[in-house]
Amino acid sequence: MAEDLAIHSGSKEEQYIALIPQIQALIAGETNLISNLANISAALKEQFNFFWVGFYLIDGEELVLGPFQGPVACTRIAYNRGVCGTAWAKEETLIVPDVEEFPGHIACSSLSKSEIVVPLFLQDKCVGVLDVDSAALNTFDEIDEKYLKEILRLLTIA
Repeated sequence: MAEDLAIHSGSKEEQYIALIPQIQALIAGETNLISNLANISAALKEQFNFFWVGFYLIDGEELVLGPFQGPVACTRIAYNRGVCGTAWAKEETLIVPDVEEFPGHIACSSLSKSEIVVPLFLQDKCVGVLDVDSAALNTFDEIDEKYLKEILRLLTIA
């Protein structure tokens, strides 16, 4: 069955508010995590036209590339390395206004300028991270953090 995404304009917050029920409908009743992560990545990329949106999933002491939208990416990231590995280690969201100023930043693409990484928790256990990159500086803020966390919480319902 084909799914359609209605792209909304307005403030960033208004866009998230319009997108969340659509994501909820996309993943409702689907128990396959990879499918749900793929649709979430696609929906975020389509709505906001971010440079890169995707997931890294924990595999031992590394994050391994999962579903994503955007240019090719780093396949493996060590625990506590780069923005993704640090967000995983701290189990907290990291907002990086300028990736060049983040100590140990891993440059999968030189076009990425700012980033937000949100840990993904399932059953109170961190299983990976959502990584969103922008080609512009200072793209992400507390609004992104609030709504991206809400989107990831939808996975616990699905």
